[in-house]
Amino acid sequence: MELTIYTRRPIEADAINNFKNFYYSSQMKFLASELLNKGLSPNQISEAVQMAVAIANASKIDTSKHFMPVYSALNREIIKDCKLSQLGYGLVLMNANTNLSVVGDFQILVLKEFFNVNY
Repeated sequence: MELTIYTRRPIEADAINNFKNFYYSSQMKFLASELLNKGLSPNQISEAVQMAVAIANASKIDTSKHFMPVYSALNREIIKDCKLSQLGYGLVLMNANTNLSVVGDFQILVLKEFFNVNY
């Protein structure tokens, strides 16, 4: 005789998590791959996303609200991508390669707003 072990899964918790993931995803209006159009390479984007997630974790920010791994179609290819909230997008752009003018321009804009100063 075979013994079957049945573990009851909390279906309600799964439904709640699925709803939360759907809700958070609907708030993420940006894709990391959009930064390709601003001059960043795929490797630069990947590194910037990793740094942004690390910063969010260090700041005790719930990353599931701001970063969601997805797949996107680009030039008839499927690529790994990341959906981003406004905060996630800003963190990625802020931590991208500083040799790119779009990154420097964004950092200056953020600092101007933070210090409420016009240069």
